[in-house]
Amino acid sequence: MKKNDFIFSRFSEKLGQIAILIDPEKTQDHQRMVDLIKKADFAGVDYFFVGGSTVTPEQMERTIAVIKGHSETPVVIFPGDHQQVSERADGLLYLSLLSGRNPEYLIGQHVTSAKRVYNLQSLEIIPTAYILVDGGTSSSVAYVSQTTPIPRDKTTIAVNTALAGILQGKRLVYFDAGSGAKQSVPCEMLKELRKNDKRTPIIVGGGIRSVEQLAEFKNAGVNVTVVGNHIEENIDFLLEVNAYTKKTDQ
Repeated sequence: MKKNDFIFSRFSEKLGQIAILIDPEKTQDHQRMVDLIKKADFAGVDYFFVGGSTVTPEQMERTIAVIKGHSETPVVIFPGDHQQVSERADGLLYLSLLSGRNPEYLIGQHVTSAKRVYNLQSLEIIPTAYILVDGGTSSSVAYVSQTTPIPRDKTTIAVNTALAGILQGKRLVYFDAGSGAKQSVPCEMLKELRKNDKRTPIIVGGGIRSVEQLAEFKNAGVNVTVVGNHIEENIDFLLEVNAYTKKTDQ
């Protein structure tokens, strides 16, 4: 398998994979982060996603270095802006915020980072259709990007946006209810996209607080579910994830 297809191939392999999102700005305590990494590995998570709306390059590099020093689990960058790039990582979700109409996040940030990203031969770049869905609260990414999430009851708009991204050549679709969302992305949106497109990997994040949701998203056709804020608030949730992954692997 080619290095530049490794992460994408893993995403595509199966449904129900789990990623832990680490925001470097919120993980300044070194020992706490090491504990999180070890517990995440114990829980059997498939990926570490790293990124945040206002993360500096130094914070990004330091966080990825710590993860790489304590785990062999793949690290994927989930960037908040053009500065959040590191050749230490295994993959980069090259996000286009298709749900909004702010040109800065449709193409502007990409132009700024294009040459640097293009020349990082060791980093797998995965073009990603990024779609914000209303999670019942004002998220950081909506504020920073100055875009409005798609309403929860507008399934047709969400699915058509995803399909437009796929037609443009995006290899992944990432539905996000945003950091600290009160409600996660509706399963109906995901099921409807799956009816129209059977192959493109789907990632979902925002508002994940239970293993029951992990199972629901898997059944809806999601390849990777991303858990972030809930683990920051309750790291012992990883014990529940451990029990869940053991059960589903049987």
